[in-house]
Amino acid sequence: MTDGPRSDVGRWGGNPWQPPHTPSPEPEPEPDRGSRRGGRSFWARCCACCSCRNETDGDWGPEPHGDRGSRGRGSSSGSRRPDSRGSDSRQPGSRTGGVNAAGDGTIREGMLVVTGVDLLSARSDQNRREHHTDEFEYDELIIRRGQPFHMVLHFSRPYESSDRVALELLIGNNPEVGKGTHVIIPVGKGGSGGWKAQVTKASGQNLNLRVHTSPSAIIGKFQFTVRTRCEAGEFQLPFDPHNEIYILFNPWCPEDFVYVDHEDWRQEYVLNESGRIYYGTEAQIGERTWNYGQFDHGVLDACLYILDRRGMPYGGRGDPVSVSRVISAMVNSLDDNGVLIGNWSGDYSRGTNPSAWVGSVEILLSYLRTGYSVPYGQCWVFAGVTTTVLRCLGLATRTVTNFNSAHDTDTSLTMDIYFDENMKPLEHLNHDSVWNFHVWNDCWMKRPDLPSGFNGWQVVDATPQETSSGIFCCGPCSVESIKNGLVYMKYDTPFIFAEVNSDKVYWQRQDDGSFKIVYVEEKAIGTLIITKAIGSNMRDDVTHIYKHPEGSEAERKAVETAAAHGSKPNVYSSRDSAEDVAMQVEAQDAVMGQDLAVCVVLSNRGGSPRTVKLHLYLSVTFYTGVTGPVFKESKKEVVLAPGATDRVSMPVAYKEYRPHLVDQGSMLLNVSGHVKESGQVLAKQHTFRLRTPDLSLTLLGAAVVGQECEVQIVFKNPLPVTLTNVVFRLEGSGLQRPKILNVGDIGGNETVTLHQKFVPVRPGPRQLIASLDSPQLSQVHGVIQVDVAPAPGGGGFFSDAGGDSHSGETIPMASRGGA
Repeated sequence: MTDGPRSDVGRWGGNPWQPPHTPSPEPEPEPDRGSRRGGRSFWARCCACCSCRNETDGDWGPEPHGDRGSRGRGSSSGSRRPDSRGSDSRQPGSRTGGVNAAGDGTIREGMLVVTGVDLLSARSDQNRREHHTDEFEYDELIIRRGQPFHMVLHFSRPYESSDRVALELLIGNNPEVGKGTHVIIPVGKGGSGGWKAQVTKASGQNLNLRVHTSPSAIIGKFQFTVRTRCEAGEFQLPFDPHNEIYILFNPWCPEDFVYVDHEDWRQEYVLNESGRIYYGTEAQIGERTWNYGQFDHGVLDACLYILDRRGMPYGGRGDPVSVSRVISAMVNSLDDNGVLIGNWSGDYSRGTNPSAWVGSVEILLSYLRTGYSVPYGQCWVFAGVTTTVLRCLGLATRTVTNFNSAHDTDTSLTMDIYFDENMKPLEHLNHDSVWNFHVWNDCWMKRPDLPSGFNGWQVVDATPQETSSGIFCCGPCSVESIKNGLVYMKYDTPFIFAEVNSDKVYWQRQDDGSFKIVYVEEKAIGTLIITKAIGSNMRDDVTHIYKHPEGSEAERKAVETAAAHGSKPNVYSSRDSAEDVAMQVEAQDAVMGQDLAVCVVLSNRGGSPRTVKLHLYLSVTFYTGVTGPVFKESKKEVVLAPGATDRVSMPVAYKEYRPHLVDQGSMLLNVSGHVKESGQVLAKQHTFRLRTPDLSLTLLGAAVVGQECEVQIVFKNPLPVTLTNVVFRLEGSGLQRPKILNVGDIGGNETVTLHQKFVPVRPGPRQLIASLDSPQLSQVHGVIQVDVAPAPGGGGFFSDAGGDSHSGETIPMASRGGA
């Protein structure tokens, strides 16, 4: 993978965007479109009673056409800055006044001139509060589709019943009424597709309107204007960047495909700005707090920019199925210069260690600012960013962790492990892998493209593992189809089914060169699937929505139904079973830097003595199942009396594993055994991890909006070696913009204390999250809840100050201590 632009233009090969030679945060000037006119007049199109007016009246505005979004970073939906707009002859904003029928800007006496528009867009105003968008750090109006909003029009004279007024919303490169990218809403008349505007109050020269949007409206950033017509002439309000309107999906609207019928779900899966992401192993679950930051200033523009970069047609941006599928492709950089570059090599010297990120904001703002993919990500980073993007756009989304997650490379829907005659792994044949954990997303929506019964949670996975229709994307895939093994349902059900509910099949090479199944581990894949619980930081076990109970008839039927559609449909026909010796692996709760021990427990459940030859092989492993060389092994023969149990232990010293450590300190114990009397084959793979310390965060004083406060961060190095080039990250929505702190070296077993000041910008309960990263130690995090009081004058404020993630700050340690 590379940081630079790719020649691949992505899924929509004809999209107008091309990688800029030097990405700029400012848009290019818009092209002049004043040369083209034609077609029926505006009023003839929007109002039937005006369709027969005399043609000599003329058309006082050109038809929408041309490239409105031709700029360095994409189109009109979020990649432009509101204070920098190009000239456009269809935009009356390029003139000093409005447009009349003659197109010369002359204002005639008696014309109904719009002197101003109040979209009631302030965070404290009715619109933002009713649409649950008051947390967005934006001044523009942000609304959710399918729900009415209010505005006030200011005229040059009192509004009369004979006056005609129409509102216009435009988005995209070539707005068209038929594609929903050019919306015309005549005031006082029924619109089409759910759009309409009603007068709620006419007082003096002010006109109060209640505007209804379509529940299937395109999402994005719309330009807004007002047109009027009376006997004295016609007028169009100049386009004003301050009057642009963001429209989002609406999980509060029953007519929207993303509707969620539980308020506590909406609070958690749409409005919560932080969450927990789980990692590690099923027996040793680690958790970290992630700052989603979907309401931070700039994040909404970054989310819309992602759709622009993909070249997604505007007409398809009202469909949550299409939008979520595009996001799954664009959060990774493969194919399309997406947001994050994946890296599982262990070498992150040219970017950021994936374990060091504490949230999505820094990543998304960097992508928006530069136009280049951000190094580096792994599954939890891809999933955290996807949660941010989908929640920002209005889809109820959660981050889900699957422990013992399979990666099926041959569509067999089984995890196949091949051994030679002596049960030594044949690595050149073992292409399937089992990840210690894998993190993806669930998002909630209806699936009108599928038969009934498949609405609800849909899996979206942005980690680039396998291609889907030639593109690195995955989903949306109905969880219900996964549960029942209906692998023919779109999208990507076979791959996701194998991740959660396939069997691990051990194949042994025979004397004639053929392979025979010697063991099937039916409960090894998808052993636990969890997400953050609603309204708390507890874990929510969602395994039951993905799979029937292990061993149940329904579960076996789902697996075998799915396998029948795979590349090895008869895999279960060759199974043998004669198992009276059971094997279990135990590993103590090990801490990074300390000695440890692993133990194998053998039980004879039969009525005859059994002799077991055991082989234990210990190696380090990446969480993706990729292992390093074996650094310790043990062989032992155990005799078990009928009904007896015996334990085989293997101690491991810190000095033995230290030279081999890789990311996250995970280790893999491979155990194979052979029962002499019965020929039973025993096989087990057990993964465990070494725990890392947490950062301790303490708030020093009260937190008030607009007032400086201080946090103390304490860390003790658990290793007897020096940590070099230590970097802290600090981030929290409403508290602190992403900030990088360079602290130098930390000695072996040394304790350090840092103090950092920040200025809260939004009131309420907030999460301040920190991480530590160095070449010797990573996956170190800490979090503290900060309850922010409103400013003495009430309300909140936001600014881009308070932490620049582009350049690290060198921080002196406040204190150092020994062990």
